[in-house]
Amino acid sequence: MAADQNIQSKMTLKLLGVVVGMFVFGFALVPLYEVYCQVTGANGKTAGPYTASATLEVDKDRWVTVQFLANNNANMPWEFRPTVRTMKVQPGQAYSTVFFASNPSRQTMMAQAIPSVAPFHAAEYFHKTECFCFEQQELARGERIEMPLKFIIDPHLPASVETLTLSYTLFDITQVADSTVTEPPVS
Repeated sequence: MAADQNIQSKMTLKLLGVVVGMFVFGFALVPLYEVYCQVTGANGKTAGPYTASATLEVDKDRWVTVQFLANNNANMPWEFRPTVRTMKVQPGQAYSTVFFASNPSRQTMMAQAIPSVAPFHAAEYFHKTECFCFEQQELARGERIEMPLKFIIDPHLPASVETLTLSYTLFDITQVADSTVTEPPVS
């Protein structure tokens, strides 16, 4: 009888250890995935602001099609779209376009756009010199805004890539932004 209880206790401890391990792994997975995406360029993650160097030469013999997409995350009521859906660009040349957003809700909201480039392996060749995605966007109810994007396609983009798709997903971060605001101490 005591041997059975000892076996049950060991099994319970092992199962509890597995549950705790799975819980810890679940929390560690997000930062590990972010590191993986930064190192490999997987998931189309793009870097932050790019400072154009004077050494980039325009490849006048090559044209690349850039497609622009805009999506709202679940429960994001804003209207969000590119003003131009497709551009033909030459690698090495700086280009600009604009995305449109409006807030039809009855409250001021804060949003953050997250970019992604496809094909994923081409993300490292898409350089944004100015982007609305670098900052959070706050719009009052009924407010409309045009948000600039300036970019350069690196001339070292593999020749097999003829089309790039830059996609933004717009997230409502109003509650997150509100929770980070701290009240000044009362004296």
